[in-house]
Amino acid sequence: MRTIHCKDISRTVASLCMEANYYLPTDVQKALEAGRRKELSPVGRSILEDIEENYRYAGAQSIPICQDTGMAVIFCELGQEVHIEGGALEDAVNEGVRRGYLDGYLRSSVVADPLRRENTGDNTPAVLHLRLVEGDSLRITAAPKGFGSENMSALKMFTPAASAEDIETYIVETVSAAGSNPCPPIILGVGLGGTAEKAALLAKTALLRSPLEDNPDPFYAEMEHRLLEKINRLGIGPQGLGGTLTALGVNIETYPTHIAGLPCSINIGCHVTRHASAVL
Repeated sequence: MRTIHCKDISRTVASLCMEANYYLPTDVQKALEAGRRKELSPVGRSILEDIEENYRYAGAQSIPICQDTGMAVIFCELGQEVHIEGGALEDAVNEGVRRGYLDGYLRSSVVADPLRRENTGDNTPAVLHLRLVEGDSLRITAAPKGFGSENMSALKMFTPAASAEDIETYIVETVSAAGSNPCPPIILGVGLGGTAEKAALLAKTALLRSPLEDNPDPFYAEMEHRLLEKINRLGIGPQGLGGTLTALGVNIETYPTHIAGLPCSINIGCHVTRHASAVL
């Protein structure tokens, strides 16, 4: 049994919140640069050049890539041989978010109640997803989520009679309806299977996978490529001003489901699809 102190968890979460907001993941940078080279629209290329200049400057100056520094979504993979001391894990995570957002001068965007709308002042609480795994370590991933893209999320409960083509049509129509709202070029996370809430979590988790990495199942890898082609033919383009690069990647994650259902959830990441991880 290995012991991890809450202070170390809070310190790590604070650092990850700042890192995720200051530095765009390398794989997303590469996808943007490759997309800019292929973009046929002069306006689209110009916008992509501005996006690249922005994330490079943010990284060099350690300032936020985007003014919407998101609601803090924290994924924890806790080894079952780990004992946490000094308090509760959730409290430690929220303390880390509080410190990261205040010390890092990140925008506080969280309201304490969805209807009464009073700002908490420190971007807490986080949305915490905890998974118990083998081992004696704790892996923490901070994935700040801006709401221009989060507001474009969708869920549809298909019947088992739905075909892959039906699913693809729904996904493309959802991206088309979203238009410029999620700040394209986007990364598209799709969750298939499970229950309604499991599909939504799969879609959010899919955004953690590199847009340059295919699904390991060839069936879904082909589906990802087809969807990416269809979405990039929509003509929405960078920032919705037209072009051939609407999406950088489509990531599909699946899970077994009930014989009577076929949940499909969509979570869209903007061109600043951010995340940073550390292992304690």
